Amino acid sequence: MERRIPAGGRHHSGVPPLLRGGSEVTVAPLVPLPSTAGAGLIAATVLSSMAGFLDASVVNVAVPAIGADLGAGLVALQWSLTGYLLTAAALLLVSGALADRFGRRRVLVTGLVVMLVASVVCAVAPSVGILILARVVQGVGAALVVPSSLALLNGTLRVADRGPGIGVWAGLASLGTLVGPFVGGWLVDHTSWRAVFLLNVPLILAALLALLPVPESVTGRAGRLSLDGVGAVLAVVGLAAVIDGLTVGASIGWTSPRVLAELVVGAGCLLLLVPAERRVRAPMLNLSLFASRQFSAINVATIVLYGALAAAGYLLVLHCELTLGYTAAQAGAVLIPSSVIFLVLSPISGALVRRVGPRWLMSLGALAVGVSFFWLAEAPPEAGYAQGILPGALLWGVGLGLLVTPLTAAVLAAVSDADLGEASAISDVAARLGGAILVALVPALIGVRAGRGLPEALLSGYRPGMILLAALGVVAALISAIFVQDSRTPGPRFAPPAPFHGCALPDVPEDRPLTVAGPGQRRG
Repeated sequence: MERRIPAGGRHHSGVPPLLRGGSEVTVAPLVPLPSTAGAGLIAATVLSSMAGFLDASVVNVAVPAIGADLGAGLVALQWSLTGYLLTAAALLLVSGALADRFGRRRVLVTGLVVMLVASVVCAVAPSVGILILARVVQGVGAALVVPSSLALLNGTLRVADRGPGIGVWAGLASLGTLVGPFVGGWLVDHTSWRAVFLLNVPLILAALLALLPVPESVTGRAGRLSLDGVGAVLAVVGLAAVIDGLTVGASIGWTSPRVLAELVVGAGCLLLLVPAERRVRAPMLNLSLFASRQFSAINVATIVLYGALAAAGYLLVLHCELTLGYTAAQAGAVLIPSSVIFLVLSPISGALVRRVGPRWLMSLGALAVGVSFFWLAEAPPEAGYAQGILPGALLWGVGLGLLVTPLTAAVLAAVSDADLGEASAISDVAARLGGAILVALVPALIGVRAGRGLPEALLSGYRPGMILLAALGVVAALISAIFVQDSRTPGPRFAPPAPFHGCALPDVPEDRPLTVAGPGQRRG
């Protein structure tokens, strides 16, 4: 049953307030995990996370088929990937304020509907231009879904149930990493590349149905939040210009007027973002966090390493399909062992980080990832999967299993408790941004140039491209070894989300903790 308290009044009920007309607050009760609303909440957030993962990664296996069917060139195919990554990264922070202002459930539903409509448009796209536009819109939907889904989970469950709820969410949502690319590849082989974009439609519909018994969750700051529109525009325009310049530079020449203009405009917008954020009352990017050397260094390492992971995964799938003759399903399955190893090792690294700290776990994990790229680069085509790819895939999983939880713990340890949510959100953006930039650079990495197609470039460019990505893994390991400190690092925890990024926890009794235990796995 709802109850009302005066606006601005203090309450200790542990339930999220909803401002109405500035005169009173309607309080919706928190729900227990073992309840209809609790089960619906877990199901909705798990399904939403799975849909976001599929949109981000499963398209890799469909790239050759899309190019053949729509007659798309390399630049257009690249944008079918980076268009989604760009908007998902650039709008992630500002979309959190929308969730705080308008309600997390409402924003989550809106994001799911946007993703649903965009997925259907992708599936029926008559041209590559329409496909790219729909992918950009998909990214907008993902940016709405990511902060609001976890914020809804945090802000709706009872405090005592949040730790177990997040654990269930993380475990089930990660199952998509196991089978998603393989199922997508099977659909490409047996139906059409268009079916890949319909793979998440049942997930989204099921998530919308699961949300029916879930109450709205709005913070007590909802009526006072401001949206950083200037920052969002500068981020989107700046990243779009830079990414397009990086994408087309290998094909049309790095000194062409288009490339130079885009790089200059993009860099200018991103530079203007810094003073713009300093003048905004509620910036989407809290620059004061970067005063911490550890926080800044870890985010640089995140951009480098997660960018390398995204580019290496893309390159490996293309290599398997276009050079080794794998079917799309086979190419989608090559990294399943790495996902299994990651799921097994993550809890172990979570326990180790409490004893030894994050520094050397992060360094060894990043180094293992780099060595796995080197193995995959040097494996001869005639070696077969078991000898050529499987060892690298297993080492890939070992690296991620050692790295992800300590990285999360270290980035949260670098800031105060009041900034945990913003630090977590920025780290998430850094991972997505690294993926967008490095995927855009794939043509340059493999030596694509005018008159030379993707299959031809892969024959001679796959090996040096993967070696360069392996070097980025070593760079990330060095950054971790030099700048990460083991002091002040708690065991892995899931950050209470930030006031202006759609993840704020509701007020709780003063004798109840605001932080909850979690697996520390990266979301996406």
